[in-house]
Amino acid sequence: MSIPRQPQPTSVDLVVIGSGTGLAAALSAHEAGLSVVVVEKSRWVGGSTARSGGAFWIPANPVLAAEGSGDTPERGAAYLEAVVDGSAPEQRWRSFLEHGTATIEMLTRTTPMRFLWARGYSDYHPELPGGTAEGRSCECRPLDLKLLGADRARLRPAVLSAPVPMPVTGADYKWLNLMAKTPVRALPRIVTRLAQGLGGLVVGREYAAGGQAIAAGLFAGVRRAGIPVWTETALERLVVEGDRVVGAELRHQETTFAIRAERGVVLATGGFDHDLPLRHTHHHRDLGGWSLGADSNTGDGIRAAQEAGAGTDLMEQAWWFPAVAPVGDAAPSVLLAERSLPGSLMVDGTGRRFVNESCDYMTFGQRVLGLAREGGSLPTMWLVFDKRYRNSYVFAGTQFPRAPLPKSWYAAGIAHRADNPGDLARSMGVDADALNATVARFNRFAAAGVDDDFARGASAYDRYYGDPTVTPNPNLRPLAGTLYAVRVVLSDLGTCGGIRADGLGRALSDEGTPVPGLYAIGNAAANAFGRTYPGAGATIGQGLVYGYIVGRHAAGKLPAADRAPDRRTAE
Repeated sequence: MSIPRQPQPTSVDLVVIGSGTGLAAALSAHEAGLSVVVVEKSRWVGGSTARSGGAFWIPANPVLAAEGSGDTPERGAAYLEAVVDGSAPEQRWRSFLEHGTATIEMLTRTTPMRFLWARGYSDYHPELPGGTAEGRSCECRPLDLKLLGADRARLRPAVLSAPVPMPVTGADYKWLNLMAKTPVRALPRIVTRLAQGLGGLVVGREYAAGGQAIAAGLFAGVRRAGIPVWTETALERLVVEGDRVVGAELRHQETTFAIRAERGVVLATGGFDHDLPLRHTHHHRDLGGWSLGADSNTGDGIRAAQEAGAGTDLMEQAWWFPAVAPVGDAAPSVLLAERSLPGSLMVDGTGRRFVNESCDYMTFGQRVLGLAREGGSLPTMWLVFDKRYRNSYVFAGTQFPRAPLPKSWYAAGIAHRADNPGDLARSMGVDADALNATVARFNRFAAAGVDDDFARGASAYDRYYGDPTVTPNPNLRPLAGTLYAVRVVLSDLGTCGGIRADGLGRALSDEGTPVPGLYAIGNAAANAFGRTYPGAGATIGQGLVYGYIVGRHAAGKLPAADRAPDRRTAE
């Protein structure tokens, strides 16, 4: 189903364009008494949220409080002040903190979702003031997708689908990845999730976790509220009267029509993930089209906002993520825990290490782009590991321990195997002496448990995805025996530079003045955390919170000084 068969409304209070965390804006506005329509360019509902890991990062939220984390708004503020370090306006992250609790309470009221704390999933920079090694990341408990009824077919599919029904949460992933090394911890989780998935099928349920669960939960809430979601409907332009955005011109198939928005338009259209020329302009000319963001994210909302007078910021930023180089038309396979596990290291095209392999993925990407600016081109990257590593851990989410790497990888030249570093280097096309020296130096550090070059394993975040059975450093072990190398490219979870916005989610001009009637949230807006990624789920977290904020602001439910004018009464 796309646009309903009944006549389309010509006027509503709020038009939300984008169906990822934009659904939170729709729920917030509807609960506050506004009429809302959600407009989605693609055939699918859920945006990049449905393709994500599904975590959300919101300090001192009610889920953390209920599970005894001990987190406080003051600690959250100290951490964000330190990690953002002036790279975003203070009002952006302070407003995010202020409204986090109300956001989770609203979602609990308006959707079937219930949440859990991914305890132990460290903040990405826990060593900074206010940081925590126990983490602040939360996620939706496994959810029955059949709650969507006939609309189940409209939910955007996940990046990967399990061979058997198995709703794996982020909290489960770490231990499933270590199933060959820590069976006592991993096997009960595997059995529980298998029982939940298979047992659900028996009684007519389809349990999912991660991004599928949170997107489905938001969609279920929107359905329950009776909010229309028009799919296959693209934004052509914003309608402006005077200096105010009063609606949107939309296109469905060959039909163009306008809808008036009495209280405003919310741009939740995602970033410019799949506009490669724009990415070459703002990121790097060598960047490939390897984004994991929804393929409908082509910067439409950002361009429309600029035409309406909004400015942009942080356009050079993205939620970077290293991935296995894709073969043919295959999607890139992200490398999360793989980079942290002992018995592995990363080298560039010279055969030398260039980064703390275990660092968070956004920092990793920024380091790679820094090297590209210095050298003129994106560096060639390889993940090198030994047979013991290959026999111990899941690789790229689909290659189970002891299973051979795909033959197609070897045929495409993205995988190599040899009995020693010199032969491996020659197969990879890098300097043999350099790789020999790199492996020897790394092995000395690993034997001592201290990485003198890049401090791998010094941070609690590094250690989260390490192997707890390896001591003294769960991220370090000397490489020995048969060696493998897999080509790595720089992918991302979406761009996070976009429309300038304030602490109320209002779009701003380049001079910093609000564009009346226009809001921007999620990856359509410039990152509320500037050039940083505070913790797992920070992108969904800010999308949800700013969804709550703009819905309430448009309804005049925030403090009187910040309320949006009601054009119906003003006129």
